[in-house]
Amino acid sequence: MRRRLALIVALVLTPLSLVVPAAAASRPLVVAHRGASAYAPENTLAAFRLAHDQGADMFELDVQETKDHHLVLMHDTTLSRTTDVERVFPGRSPWRVGDLTLAEIRGLDAGSWFSRKYAGERVPTLDDTLREMRGSGLGLLLEIKEPRLYPGIEARVAEEIGRDPGWRGRIVVQSFDWGSMRRFHRLVPGVPVGLLGTPPVAALAGLAGFADQINPPYAGVTAAYVRRVHRLGMKVLVWTVDAPAAVRRLAGAGVDGIITNRPGVVRESGGPSR
Repeated sequence: MRRRLALIVALVLTPLSLVVPAAAASRPLVVAHRGASAYAPENTLAAFRLAHDQGADMFELDVQETKDHHLVLMHDTTLSRTTDVERVFPGRSPWRVGDLTLAEIRGLDAGSWFSRKYAGERVPTLDDTLREMRGSGLGLLLEIKEPRLYPGIEARVAEEIGRDPGWRGRIVVQSFDWGSMRRFHRLVPGVPVGLLGTPPVAALAGLAGFADQINPPYAGVTAAYVRRVHRLGMKVLVWTVDAPAAVRRLAGAGVDGIITNRPGVVRESGGPSR
């Protein structure tokens, strides 16, 4: 595993800033939250394709692990909210992602809960997504969800994203679990790491030793906080922003990216050049 990960490092050293659209240099990146999830079922290929069509610069997704150790996209730790798992497997409560195999999850409908239009949409694997979106030109913000439930998931994610040189320099990995991100950084220091949450100012210098991004909820973000993060060489991506007025305020505060369910709305809202 260590030898494979060493090879992965060579594939991911290109900074993300070199591959985002040139126009993004003068405005915050538009990051589609679980894809264009206001308009298509979250964490599906349909939502990611729509994010591209709506002009996103990046798309965000959530990764968890099946019972047989495959990486699939799901936000909740259970499958109930966004699939028909309760109908298909009525005796398998509480329907946790880690309790079902990949074959079982592949048979679920992950679209009908959202709209009849998306009936039959499936839960994609991370590999499915990387192959489907490889030629899109979008960057990827990959959240490792609840890593405490999946020991060793950092290494499996690192190996998966390192297989395809077409994704070189286009991926950032983030989590609410900052210890997990320390582990990930030790495995593949060439892949940028984001920390979800709002660290106190006094903690920022220590986190800058391994983190490349601080990604807080948007409501309390100020220009002063953004400046402190920037002075330490890190970027700020805020979530989850759908209102044009909030987009303009945050762009004025100097944030580097806006994570949104409505990428088209954020793109149209614009913001001051930086």
